[in-house]
Amino acid sequence: MSVSFALFGTLVDAELPADPAAAVGSELRERGVAVPDDWAAAYRERHVDAPAGAAVPEPAHVSRALASRGVDAPGNAARRAVVSAYDPAVETRDGAVDAVAAARRRGPVALLTNCAVPELTGRVFARSALSRDDFDAVVTSAACGWRKPHRRAFETAAGRLGVDAASLTHVGSDPDTDGGVRRVDGEFVDVAETPLPELAAAWSEERRTP
Repeated sequence: MSVSFALFGTLVDAELPADPAAAVGSELRERGVAVPDDWAAAYRERHVDAPAGAAVPEPAHVSRALASRGVDAPGNAARRAVVSAYDPAVETRDGAVDAVAAARRRGPVALLTNCAVPELTGRVFARSALSRDDFDAVVTSAACGWRKPHRRAFETAAGRLGVDAASLTHVGSDPDTDGGVRRVDGEFVDVAETPLPELAAAWSEERRTP
């Protein structure tokens, strides 16, 4: 069995900005960037012509949003502002460690997360009971170029594990997003219906059954 896990809302809870535009705007001002008066509107607009389902790294979006209002963010100010805006407290969800461990005893395991913010996944590992070494592959939307529920996100995770995408069981908390694994004929496990402790126990029991 090959398994992929979503991150936010599945394995961990993280205090991400409730108003990303305001949070990023504040960090831009701290770095001397002249944030436009209609920044909230600029932030909501689409500035990168990407295919449906493609991922746009947050710093690129912020840079383009500023440029659309004639504002230049010198150097790597946009990236530094984004990284600082997304600096969350993290809490590992009950059963997360056991579920990942149980999955690893059964086959290869990937982390598959819609994350467009540089360094954020690494910070989650540093602040949670999980580590990068718990996974055979870590796939972020920014790195692979596609966001769940697009099939290519799941195909990328499966490819990193060296398995067929149809063999993938994806564990997540959002039926609309994580349920996209069904597009590649994989299986979706909703943690709202099967909490992680129950999932870990079931997988452990199945492994012990002759």
